[in-house]
Amino acid sequence: MSTHDDVTRHEHGHGHDEAAADMFEPPAWEERYAGEEAFWSGNPNPQLVEIASRLTPGTALDVGCGEGGDVVWLARQGWTVTGADFSANGLARAARHVEETGVADRVDWWQVDARTFEAGDRSYDLVTSHYLHAPDGGMVEVTRRLAGAVAPGGHLLVVGHAPDAHFTQLTESHRKAMFLAEELRGALPDDFEAVVVEQRPRTMNREGATVHAEDSTLLARRRSR
Repeated sequence: MSTHDDVTRHEHGHGHDEAAADMFEPPAWEERYAGEEAFWSGNPNPQLVEIASRLTPGTALDVGCGEGGDVVWLARQGWTVTGADFSANGLARAARHVEETGVADRVDWWQVDARTFEAGDRSYDLVTSHYLHAPDGGMVEVTRRLAGAVAPGGHLLVVGHAPDAHFTQLTESHRKAMFLAEELRGALPDDFEAVVVEQRPRTMNREGATVHAEDSTLLARRRSR
């Protein structure tokens, strides 16, 4: 499962598409996070900042949290946060980041694969996932599972890469994992109302060059009982 803004970090000519598909699985991410060097910037994702800044802090679940940049930002805004990822090494890095920034008392962790997790009796005022891409259109099912963790009156925010001609360096597996926001709408249960369903422009840096891309952004609210 490709997580976070990984589409900008894949090597050119990753080899055969079958090998590239390994990047959707836990072992590849355990290997990536095994070293000491930070893989991500540590900055919060822009759509999270824009949207969550307008919400009243409560409990939050960040799925595909990677090294914890969004977890730290949410905790600093007053949220009580659960960071979730399928990589144990990624969660260890995130925990160190949280300790270093002094917000560990507002954070806990959950090692889980978004493709198979069940919320059970857990519920959150905000469930968020940024640049998590499941293969073969799997983000529709992931979105359905994420929705099950949203408390009544709470919000679901899913952001990912929209298909774009700029991503010519990617394999077919990675291009197929991208999605439009509208494709996720059907995953929302009947007691959800869509608030934002659109592609939003974003500027990013790739190999020293400025690239303009679009974030597929789904924000939905679960109706209060």
